[in-house]
Amino acid sequence: MPLSERLRSFLESHSIEYSVTVHPRAYTAREVAAAEHLPPREMAKTVVLFGDGEYFMVVIPANKVVDLPEARLTLGSNQVRLASEDEMGKLFPDCELGAMPPFGSLYHMPVYLDSSLTGEDRIAFNAGTHREVLHMNMSDFRALTQPSVVSLVREPLIAHGI
Repeated sequence: MPLSERLRSFLESHSIEYSVTVHPRAYTAREVAAAEHLPPREMAKTVVLFGDGEYFMVVIPANKVVDLPEARLTLGSNQVRLASEDEMGKLFPDCELGAMPPFGSLYHMPVYLDSSLTGEDRIAFNAGTHREVLHMNMSDFRALTQPSVVSLVREPLIAHGI
């Protein structure tokens, strides 16, 4: 599946320079980072949260997970949870499940960028499929998305013996 026309039009209408790479199908952000030969900390993943009747896009490094209690506080919500697969399918009908790009304006939701990514010159993320990755300058990404910069991640827990 080629880069969606919606995403391509969005980037080109803002005169954004970007590149797209194609790799073997990969489903997790860590698998995508490996397929792209990028350190997981340099590969961004889009996480969708739901809290107090609203959806939020959170952009974090592939090697981290969202700290939900911290997200609840930062977002000012009473409760926060991950969006379900059913919700994701409805929110991102033009994307493969779990491969949505972090452009909240395309999907009518605010974007939160984890502060650990702000020091990177470039950002790479799924481009709507489990085979395509979009690469662009971080400064262009920030100008385009106007994200709130927050600290919402923690190291993933490692299951011992499982």
